[in-house]
Amino acid sequence: MKKILSLFLVLVLAMSVSSAAFAEKKEVKIAFITQSLENASQAFAWSQFQEYAPQYGFTPYLFEEGYDPQKGVAAIGTCIAEGFAAISINPTDPSAMIPSFMEAQKAGVIVGMYSSEVPEEFKQYRDFMCGTNDIICGEVAAQTLMEAFPEGVKVVEVGGQSGHDAQIKRHNGFFDTIDPAKVTVLDSKNCPRWSSDDAMNIMNDFITLYGDEIQAVYCHWDIGATGCIEALKAANLLEGVYVIGVDGCMIGYDQVIEGTQQLCIGQNFTRMTTDTLDTIQKILNKEPYDEVTFTALDVVTPANVSTFPYPKW
Repeated sequence: MKKILSLFLVLVLAMSVSSAAFAEKKEVKIAFITQSLENASQAFAWSQFQEYAPQYGFTPYLFEEGYDPQKGVAAIGTCIAEGFAAISINPTDPSAMIPSFMEAQKAGVIVGMYSSEVPEEFKQYRDFMCGTNDIICGEVAAQTLMEAFPEGVKVVEVGGQSGHDAQIKRHNGFFDTIDPAKVTVLDSKNCPRWSSDDAMNIMNDFITLYGDEIQAVYCHWDIGATGCIEALKAANLLEGVYVIGVDGCMIGYDQVIEGTQQLCIGQNFTRMTTDTLDTIQKILNKEPYDEVTFTALDVVTPANVSTFPYPKW
């Protein structure tokens, strides 16, 4: 009887120790700070953080700037005050975040860029970046356009959110690659937001100025390309115009399938998210990690669209 009682006490003690250890297990909080969930790619990215972060033992929290950099600054302040392990941020204005990044690093918070990058001179103030090489997006757009029009082409560019890292690099990659002797850029204008309506308004202005001179449109994102397509349709100018978009969302694929968009340069936000979580885990575990991780691009055309998995966003 004494042996049974002793065994029972040992089991109770073990359970108590185990329960105490479980209770003391600290929540590992990570933040996803984004410009706006109005941006479909960022809404999908947040869904991927929610799906995959628990598999790493992380609890994800969302902070939305609403295209106001000061809300991003406030979000980082909250993360510092509440002991977050890491932030992953796609900011409205990367340069405006630098003082906050410095404060976060001083507080031991891991700073990761998501789908965008800080200017070269500020890279020491973020720990890593996972995203798309947006310069290559512009290069692919230029190369594909020149192959489609070997005798030359007149194109307009509808840029993304003015000053955003992706907008700058998608523009620079395109302009650094085109042959000016073969590609005439009739006009180029950036949007104030990643908004299809803004893209449509710019496209309407281009149609008023250039009409049927426009042979191609390079738009920095697929949903913006939707606005361009609608403007061309309304003006009875869509037929024969070569439309390029970037992102790889459902709308982009649908437009390629229906023949209104000829090129969709796709990003993989699921992989971008898991790359981010992998990197955070490695840093927390003090393991070697890559400071920059680029996800591969899908170059989707009417000829090969059926060979790619249909997007989830």
